[in-house]
Amino acid sequence: MGYIVEMGELYLAGNYKREKLAFVKGSGTRLFTEDGEEYLDFTSGIAVCNLGHSHPELVETLQTQAKLIWHTSNLYYTAPQAKLAKKLVELSFAEKVFFANSGAEAVEASLKLARRYAYENFGKDKNRFIALKNSFHGRTLGALSVTGQPKYWEGFEPLLPGVTFIPPNDKKALRSAFNEKVCAIILEPIQGEGGVYPLEKEFIELAKELCEKHNALLIFDEIQTGIGRTGKLFAYEHFGIEPDIMCLAKALANGLPLSAMLAKEKVMSALKPGTHASTFGGNPLACAVALKVLDIVSNPSFLKEVDLKGKILKEKIERLNEEKTKIIKEVRGWGLLIGIEFSISADGVYKKLLERKILVTQPKPNVIRISPPLIVNYRELDFFVENLKEVLVSLK
Repeated sequence: MGYIVEMGELYLAGNYKREKLAFVKGSGTRLFTEDGEEYLDFTSGIAVCNLGHSHPELVETLQTQAKLIWHTSNLYYTAPQAKLAKKLVELSFAEKVFFANSGAEAVEASLKLARRYAYENFGKDKNRFIALKNSFHGRTLGALSVTGQPKYWEGFEPLLPGVTFIPPNDKKALRSAFNEKVCAIILEPIQGEGGVYPLEKEFIELAKELCEKHNALLIFDEIQTGIGRTGKLFAYEHFGIEPDIMCLAKALANGLPLSAMLAKEKVMSALKPGTHASTFGGNPLACAVALKVLDIVSNPSFLKEVDLKGKILKEKIERLNEEKTKIIKEVRGWGLLIGIEFSISADGVYKKLLERKILVTQPKPNVIRISPPLIVNYRELDFFVENLKEVLVSLK
């Protein structure tokens, strides 16, 4: 155990189950420890570093902005923030943007906006939310209240009242949950922390239909799926349906703290001066980097490559099950957000990949999540599949 790990064990809060690893440098898809060991990163910092580590164009952008201005507060305008808002509007369904720092903050903002919009247009009794079981929207109190996994609630109740949970893709339950008191439904296009479960198009279409019928808002939590991760710039594009509000974070600034809540102007107009704020939200450093991220990721040829890489990786993993082992139960996901569900505990797979210096995440006891940087090359995909095959054979 190195010095950094020992120092962290001594002084950091114990709310994370950390590996005994300390990374001091990153380059592309690789991370390097304080002892000089090299790891292949198929986590991207939990779908954050979509352009990999120390991307030269992002480093140059950050250095340039750091010499200009870091912070002024949101009492004033800055060029990076205004330009980024314009870019997000041009690339999406939205007309207005609010910036914060983390995914949970973007979710909190979306919940406040939904209630405020309903309050101003339909009265104070229209205040209920519909959320999905097995969902994950963050760990602040409001975001936790619409997270459909009771294991995260323990010790923090009572949570925000007025939330109805329904099973994902259950259209009958969706119909039953809607009434005139519902102000919004919040959905993840793919339940990432829930085990990489995509929602069905018919379910999303029905949610949109019911929102329009009952004057409710459709909120898409694209914190994990946004910014190219699924092979589209935003996952809502897979459905051909526009949400009323969308939450972004994680990959938006490739690791710098930045999140955004996007909405149509008629919805966002409910946030008047004094109704919501963020001291650091949309700071010039993060916004400048996010602009460069969007310039790169929004390129159609870049997104086409992400889609192709994802399809190839998924097919190769599925083929492993046919050729070598029957341990794999299902392979799910879009683009480079893939979940592998096993018929046994995934602990052994996770640990053996870690021993081979390959980083993945384990969102559920029997699920491994793969989310490599979008710049991963085909040789690295083959390397991962070959190592996974050897691991599965050893566990058979």
